[in-house]
Amino acid sequence: MRPPILNSWFSDIRTLNGVGDKVGEALERAFGVRGTGRLRDLLLTPPASLIDRSNRPGIAGAMQGDIATFLVTIGRHRPGKSRTQPYKIRVFDETGDMTLVFFKAYGSTLERQLPEGSQRLISGKVDVYHAEAQMTHPDYVLLPEQSEDLPTFEPVYPLTAGLSPKVARKSVWSALQTVSLGEALPEWIDPAFLTRQAWPSFNEAVLRLHQPVHIVDASPDAPLRRRLAYDELLAKQLAMALVRERNRGLKGRALVAPGEYVSDVLRGAPFPPTGAQSRAFEEIKADMASDARMARLLQGDVGAGKTFVAALAAAQACEAGAQVAIMAPTEILARQHAETLTTLLDPAGLTVAALTGRDKGPARKAINTGLIDGHIDVVVGTHALFQDGVTFERLGLVIIDEQHRFGVRDRLKLTEKGDAPDLLVMTATPIPRTLALTSYGDLDISILDEKPAGRQPIETVALPLQRLDDIIDAVGRAVGSGDQVYWVCPLVEDSELSDLSSVEDRHRQLTAIFGGRVGLLHGRMSGMEKDRVNGSFKSGGYDILVATTVIEVGVDAPNATVMVIEHAERFGLAQLHQLRGRVGRGNKKSSCILLYKSPLSQNGKERLSVLRDSEDGFLIAEKDWELRGSGDLLGAAQSGLPRYSLANLDKHRDLLETAMQDARLLVAQDPALTSERGKAARVLLYLFEQDYGIAMMRAG
Repeated sequence: MRPPILNSWFSDIRTLNGVGDKVGEALERAFGVRGTGRLRDLLLTPPASLIDRSNRPGIAGAMQGDIATFLVTIGRHRPGKSRTQPYKIRVFDETGDMTLVFFKAYGSTLERQLPEGSQRLISGKVDVYHAEAQMTHPDYVLLPEQSEDLPTFEPVYPLTAGLSPKVARKSVWSALQTVSLGEALPEWIDPAFLTRQAWPSFNEAVLRLHQPVHIVDASPDAPLRRRLAYDELLAKQLAMALVRERNRGLKGRALVAPGEYVSDVLRGAPFPPTGAQSRAFEEIKADMASDARMARLLQGDVGAGKTFVAALAAAQACEAGAQVAIMAPTEILARQHAETLTTLLDPAGLTVAALTGRDKGPARKAINTGLIDGHIDVVVGTHALFQDGVTFERLGLVIIDEQHRFGVRDRLKLTEKGDAPDLLVMTATPIPRTLALTSYGDLDISILDEKPAGRQPIETVALPLQRLDDIIDAVGRAVGSGDQVYWVCPLVEDSELSDLSSVEDRHRQLTAIFGGRVGLLHGRMSGMEKDRVNGSFKSGGYDILVATTVIEVGVDAPNATVMVIEHAERFGLAQLHQLRGRVGRGNKKSSCILLYKSPLSQNGKERLSVLRDSEDGFLIAEKDWELRGSGDLLGAAQSGLPRYSLANLDKHRDLLETAMQDARLLVAQDPALTSERGKAARVLLYLFEQDYGIAMMRAG
């Protein structure tokens, strides 16, 4: 199905001259390839930097640490007394002389390569030793007539064991020749936009990326880099636009009901909904009542009550005769949601069950039977929900919580369990609009920007770790007055390689002070053990819970009023905001203590200051991006955040919104991508391997 024009781009890298299995495996490791490397993997990876070899100062003008190029005459050879000693060769030009130094070199080889009296072009790093210039193992030693073989601006590629810079560079240049860049790919960028930007063609941009003609070609702001960044962003946005259009075009089931179940839930709720909750539910209800399939994101700040909105949506769907599946990223969160939803939905007479990897044998069989025969109305689970063998009688609404922990493919897998069910995804991680477009461009968005009535502001203070004894005293006073405390540490166990506080060490210390009322919770514990500790803390069995960031999502103890976070300077603002949101859930005044290691950098001071001054998660997320960059915002391991190789969201965020609008417009006008530009866009999708977009395109 791949367009034939791309066949050479997808050739195995082992078809290149000089690339066998050993070099091929090294290239795959260095270029971050999963599976078998193709030429596209080399050509769509930009150089990490450029070496400027245009500096030709003459030996007398050479400075310490410079990369410089010289045309020299070879002078006297001075071999070491043994191969363990350096072999030195004196060279000179019209301005002065210098020494070339070689270690473990064979004299006969160097005599052939650098015969006395001959001229050579050499390039490398200059060192000054005892006031004399020298160059150790020059990067290039060429005959004067080979000067064209010396790149003026040399790309530097990622390396790994078994891969030298020279082999990496030769492999990329060989790939350039193999894909025949003379054969132009069809232009997928809107012609008017391309003209306004004055960007080169795609082929020219790729060629200049790997054979730069100026040092600015390595800059993210260079026209060729912006062109390639836009191509990558457009491919991703086009794939999501196709998914979005496909979702909207799917004939869904209109989930229409009088709203009696919702009224029952509202009457039984411990508090009235906020204005934001009511608005979000009305948007969701309108989507569900439509014949078109719902695909919506519910984005809420910490403590804004998205679970309550999910309960209202579930009640509406169930009254309309549908089953509801809710997927959460962890067993703790899945079981906590099941418990909360059981309480909220009980007034409407709805049955809620939990299904995670822990459920096996008869228990799992009973849940599967309840889903097949329709006895279970709402099921809450982890990835176990979309495994083979889990079958629904009438799945009509899929809700995915903490969506940034899952990818688009996960959403598609679960929705395949029903007949075009409505889809609601939720996140309690406020993220900037630009990042929302990268992760959720296929969805409509509802925002919860209010907190339930009665929530008091959380007092936030930042203190140096030297005040640890004072903090422990303050924790003792809080516990003495009947409150509970979270104490978060960044590591599970002590490490000789790090000075960060470990959760196990802090647990031992606090247990020695406060006795057995101190709990321990971290990610290496079994699911059942985590549930036991979490449940005990929630019911008051522990006064203090020492934990890693496993509590960031899901642990909910209304009586907890103090959050202590050690080494707060090591966490992102968004993550600190999430952790802080674990307290202040009751009607008591709460506080968050950020412990940092002195001295704080200026950036660290700014970040902690933002958190002290604001509880607005959306504002904090924007500031977090400004201070840390997009790469760290949700954490590199979060599978829902796309990884880019050519685009840098910190440098190219202005291009993202344009790419989104362009992709949506193209798909709206040409959903099957059959126009000339649509056919070119197909090539783009295949080149950047946007497989779920390709699947939607085929289905359409």
